Amino acid sequence: MRVIIQRVKHAKVEVNQEVVGEIGQGLLVFVGFTEGDQEKDLHYFAEKLIHLRIFEDQNQKMNRSLLDVKGSILSVSQFTLYGDCSKGRRPHFLAAAKPDVAERLYHRFNQILRDLNVPVETGVFGANMQVSLLNDGPVTFFLES
Repeated sequence: MRVIIQRVKHAKVEVNQEVVGEIGQGLLVFVGFTEGDQEKDLHYFAEKLIHLRIFEDQNQKMNRSLLDVKGSILSVSQFTLYGDCSKGRRPHFLAAAKPDVAERLYHRFNQILRDLNVPVETGVFGANMQVSLLNDGPVTFFLES
């Protein structure tokens, strides 16, 4: 499992020129899955995301978590996180989980976040999406299981 986290002032995702998910302050999370990802990975990442202290306190130090700032998550599936560009000029995606597996994991991951009382908006799995954001900082992190 790979996750790109961006701290945002706001973000939205559109499909066919229709907004399907939108948040204010919080985290834009691009998430990709590989074969072998398990339920424990989903729980680990969900807990990590909501407790990661990457929001600034009154002294401009990253000491506050998503829960502290009462932020939201915009979760967007992105199989291209498992793209391999090391050979040739066209990436391959052999390491990405099969679509049916990845879709199940993606929906379960979002449900775990919701079960942790975090507001979660999503994109549409497998759709061509347009993502807009105002990155706050900019602050961007990469996590991998």
